[in-house]
Amino acid sequence: MAVYTRSEAREWAREKLVGAVNCTIPSFTNDLRRINEKAIRHDIRLAKEHGFIGSLGISEISITLPEYLDFLRISKDEAGDDFYIVHHASWNDLEQNIEAVRGAEDAGADLVLLSYPPNFYPETEQEIFDYTKAVADATNLGIILFPMVIWGFSGRIHPSDIPTRLIRRMIDEIPNVAVVKAEGGFPSIQSAIECHRLFGEEVVISIPIEGELIPLSQVIPIQLSATSDHEYFGPVIPRVMQLLRDGKYDDATEIYWQLHPARKIKAGLFNGMHGGSFLNRQAWKFQGWLQGYNGGPLRQPTQRIHDHQMAALRKGLIDAGLEPSMDPFREFFIGRNPA
Repeated sequence: MAVYTRSEAREWAREKLVGAVNCTIPSFTNDLRRINEKAIRHDIRLAKEHGFIGSLGISEISITLPEYLDFLRISKDEAGDDFYIVHHASWNDLEQNIEAVRGAEDAGADLVLLSYPPNFYPETEQEIFDYTKAVADATNLGIILFPMVIWGFSGRIHPSDIPTRLIRRMIDEIPNVAVVKAEGGFPSIQSAIECHRLFGEEVVISIPIEGELIPLSQVIPIQLSATSDHEYFGPVIPRVMQLLRDGKYDDATEIYWQLHPARKIKAGLFNGMHGGSFLNRQAWKFQGWLQGYNGGPLRQPTQRIHDHQMAALRKGLIDAGLEPSMDPFREFFIGRNPA
């Protein structure tokens, strides 16, 4: 249950959400029949050790809603009070998303990342508003708004995916909107700048892409980077965010360039991983495995990851001086905590 009321969600977010939030993809037993509690706890524990302040519990994989809610319960039990679990509101339709967000709140989630279903085809801003408000009204948890090209809104609604005039209305009329994950019009940085300028005094503005986060934080205050596959870089993103908060911009810039080989490899291999029509969760899970996270098998249907992609992702980290796991690739498909 939320430790704050709907009307306190923004104040809570401003106070508590200072740092980086990574992503945790559920792990399964090796026969893929059940979730793997030991592996889930391992990943949450390691995220805390790496300095993250919370983790998004990914739902965009082959998992049932009851299994997913158990995954959130396990994650929150391992997380404790000082590490925040974000519910991934990415289910089939509005009815199921309302059921899921209520279950997530009961399971102990602290926050909600709002997504829009693939079969949701709004033709007006009002339809987007109505969907958003219906999910937000079903929970006391704070909502992370997420303007992003993957919803497919830009061709019909606005080039920024969710225009700021609509975000303005959501902030005014939905009291538990607490964060904007500013990726509208990706890969443009205009949405981040615009959201900071227009809404930064009212809600927290999150910059999730580390290649934008590090430079933008040197000219505008950014307290939160959520949610993203920051686990690819191990503990580096929480560390660099502390440097930025301390005003140590030269040190942060040095890390930016240190990460550049890995950043380029990741962008080149998976052109759709940020901003396309799909996200390769298998690749995200492998990225985490390179830094000590569980890895392990995912159910069908899932995207694949091949040897040349795994080798390139590992070489990117080597070139960045981050010492990734050198275990044989076959071990990724078993996981560090097989069950």
